[in-house]
Amino acid sequence: MTRRRMQPGEKGEIYYEPVPTGWKAAQYFRDHSGRRRRGTGIGSTKTIARRNLRANIEASMAVGGGGYLPTTKFEVAVRDWLATIQAAAEKGSRSPTTYDTYERSVRVHVLPALGQVRLSDLTTGTFDRFLADLHQRTGFATAKTARTVLNGTCGLLMRRDVLRTNPMRDVGRIEKGESSAPRALTLDEVHALLDVFDASDYAGRKDLPDLVRFLMATGVRIGEALAIRWADVDLQAGIVIVEATVVRVRGRGLVRKSTKSDASDRTLRLPEWAVELLQRRFTGQDLLAPVFPDSRGGWRDRSNVGRDIRVVLRDSAYGWVRSHTARRTVATILDLQGMSARAIADQLGHARPSMTQDVYMGRRVVSGAASHLEGLAPVVQMPPKSAEDTA
Repeated sequence: MTRRRMQPGEKGEIYYEPVPTGWKAAQYFRDHSGRRRRGTGIGSTKTIARRNLRANIEASMAVGGGGYLPTTKFEVAVRDWLATIQAAAEKGSRSPTTYDTYERSVRVHVLPALGQVRLSDLTTGTFDRFLADLHQRTGFATAKTARTVLNGTCGLLMRRDVLRTNPMRDVGRIEKGESSAPRALTLDEVHALLDVFDASDYAGRKDLPDLVRFLMATGVRIGEALAIRWADVDLQAGIVIVEATVVRVRGRGLVRKSTKSDASDRTLRLPEWAVELLQRRFTGQDLLAPVFPDSRGGWRDRSNVGRDIRVVLRDSAYGWVRSHTARRTVATILDLQGMSARAIADQLGHARPSMTQDVYMGRRVVSGAASHLEGLAPVVQMPPKSAEDTA
């Protein structure tokens, strides 16, 4: 009579044999991958040996998928998960900067603390203590990224039948704490701020006055402004296409890549003063060249530009201003002018108006905003050129 084949997860009979310390219990079982395996347990009595056998088989079943063993280190699983993020970035479904962020979290925080933990020893308490300590030492953003890494890795282990439950499910929340209210500039403050940039030789060398004015004209992100090419600007129609951003990718340098969401792709109508600003800058450059290039005509690093802005404003009354302040200022001006949250969200490139309202207030061709932003004209005009400039 043919013996019936065990199904995945099924166990056979238990056998006992004496050993110097008592008894050894043995049992064949088929793991979740379909492989037939033999489990054992040793104890001073048959009862204890059987109990240890069952515990060992349960541990093996819990971490028996995908080639993992109970003794496999957590580092192996984390790197497997990170490889899936890298593959998605190479296919274009994930941003390369997302991979860089997760890779740094893995390298700097996750692996030093948890890399050598066995998969069979993963517990909610282990993860909860790690994240609580990381949150206290480094802050909300770092702990949140690490939590994403841990949750993603445990999800991978569950999909491979390695874990029966996700130990991250009951980990305590990471509280962000109170956020300061979004702060925008008044028209008088915009005027004073631009005076600071116009009077700074450093800002002039870094080509910041025009860039800051463009941010005030559009409310785009700093990376989006730096990614705009002359091919994206129609000076006759007075519009600019926003469809990319500039990011730094490890091993590749500065890269112009598509924006992070469909909502971020938009066409904006420019105020007339912003069109005049761009007309003054355009002197027949290559249409694929950046509108706001570096000193060699290439892409500019948004982190470096943000640092340059801080340097200019460091000793002024506007040391609190960042590049994102222009977005908040545009959102606030449009809100005060009575534009809807949906229209303002389209201007800023947000999919959800609630994001605009919660974070930035103090579709596609967004035409209404330009007329409201015309009111900035007396404030943002560049100083008249001197005789030497026009010579």
